[in-house]
Amino acid sequence: MFLSQSEFTIVLLLGLASFRLTRLIVFDKITEPLRRPFFKEIEEKNEEGISEIFLVPQDKGLRGWVGQLLSCFWCVGVWSSLFLVLLYLERVFMGEVLILILAVAAIGSIIEVIISRILDI
Repeated sequence: MFLSQSEFTIVLLLGLASFRLTRLIVFDKITEPLRRPFFKEIEEKNEEGISEIFLVPQDKGLRGWVGQLLSCFWCVGVWSSLFLVLLYLERVFMGEVLILILAVAAIGSIIEVIISRILDI
């Protein structure tokens, strides 16, 4: 067996925590004020004439680089995973608490999406 049961549990918790932290950084409304400086709003009219606003990373410099990073779910996922694994490996108590909270929140959000889809049918 590649991983013991306890190692599998740790990887699963880290994976769920990374998933939740990544979504928190990239998509959640609560972190929008932190993302805003790295994006510019572009307003365009769609085929029906309705205005739509798109967020595009800033053009240059550090803000542009961070904007590019924040617009990439996969990129933020790698850095979130690295951060959480390092917290875990350093045996930082609050890090372990954060990992557990994020993992539980991820499970809750996955269940919510599943239930919402079932009830929308």
